[in-house]
Amino acid sequence: MLSGVSSSLTGLMRIASVVICLIVSASFLVFVVNQTSSASTRQQNELNEGSASEPAASGTKHESTLHRTLDEASDALTSPFAGVVAGSQSQWTIHIVRTVLALLVYGFGLAFLARFIQVRV
Repeated sequence: MLSGVSSSLTGLMRIASVVICLIVSASFLVFVVNQTSSASTRQQNELNEGSASEPAASGTKHESTLHRTLDEASDALTSPFAGVVAGSQSQWTIHIVRTVLALLVYGFGLAFLARFIQVRV
């Protein structure tokens, strides 16, 4: 009986680990794409300002519901690691450190714990 419970628990932990890692990784990928896209747009605007008198494009950001949900989930999952980068002003540093720590804890940590439980029972 105990073996069946531990088997379902370890399976659930592995699934949770994979899902959490996918959410955190996808959120980081969206962050990278947004940052590189906005940097490119900013450079183009700076170049155009020197050669033409067109006004710079507004910086409004349209996020889809999926994007917003993904960011909220990732923020909730990485919030325990916020203290590590509390003094940093760099968005890149904040996102990289929080993502790496989340992948280590939720990816490696949960998978290790699942294996440990399965071996012990």
